[in-house]
Amino acid sequence: MGYFFSWKSLIWASAGYAGKLVDWVRYFIGCAMEIVKRSDDTSGFKVLPRRWVVERTLAWLGRYRRLSKDYEYHPQTSETMIYAAMTHLMLRRLARNQSRSTA
Repeated sequence: MGYFFSWKSLIWASAGYAGKLVDWVRYFIGCAMEIVKRSDDTSGFKVLPRRWVVERTLAWLGRYRRLSKDYEYHPQTSETMIYAAMTHLMLRRLARNQSRSTA
């Protein structure tokens, strides 16, 4: 069943997603899901490993007006808008790096 996302091998998720979702991801997506948990003896704020990757990416996507709220009726349209936003972000970075290397 995991033929849709055969290029995925590992998904990180918050402890709030622990439970049946891990088995669902293994069956339908065909990859492992690792739950990033906070230590019980930790008090206050602590950066969790790999959690910053998700938070940073969501912050980048939040800068695009169309993605600031869930305006789309179809999930496929939302997915397409995310691809467009990330493509725009990558192209801007590639263009910036290209101009630095030619200067």
